[in-house]
Amino acid sequence: MVRLIELGLEKLNNMLSEMASLSEKTVNLSLEAFMSGTDVKEEVFKRAQQLKQMKEEIGELVVEIIARYQPAASDLRFIKSALEIAYDFYRFGRYSYDIAIILSDIGPIPECDKQIIKNASKIVIAMMRDAIKAFILRNVELTHLIYEKDDEIDKIYEEAFKKAIHTNNPVCDITSLLILRYLERIADHATYIADSVTYIVKGT
Repeated sequence: MVRLIELGLEKLNNMLSEMASLSEKTVNLSLEAFMSGTDVKEEVFKRAQQLKQMKEEIGELVVEIIARYQPAASDLRFIKSALEIAYDFYRFGRYSYDIAIILSDIGPIPECDKQIIKNASKIVIAMMRDAIKAFILRNVELTHLIYEKDDEIDKIYEEAFKKAIHTNNPVCDITSLLILRYLERIADHATYIADSVTYIVKGT
């Protein structure tokens, strides 16, 4: 016999999956726009606002599930983590908007070497996908890959920071540093999702 709470938990899981897909697409949009020099600020802002609304709807659903069904401990772990993961997905969208604003404010910078952004973007997108997959599959093993990649991003950012201090090309290097800072924050939120997956599965 299916527990009534299962319907609420399934709806919660589906809403998080929708957020996951939209947040990944939003990050991709802002990064591809930066590489091509396209201004997508308005579109990214609209998606970030949509993610914010979805986060709030998930919060309302969580309250409803707790009030109506008095969930058991294992269910509570997932419900608690759902709130945190929804916030992480929202932050993906918010940092995407921050990236889009940089290009909008500075304008196209075709003369800049964007290879470091391209490399970091690949790592961060992989982290996001691993985090989303780990959540959907409740796969703790995937979380190890996320933590390893996070170390890579931290190293890339530190090297870019040192370079920016002694730069001969302030517009390019400072722009890269700003983008990398937001990528680092996206990476951090991917690790937070990994932490939540471990908590859901193991309770620790």
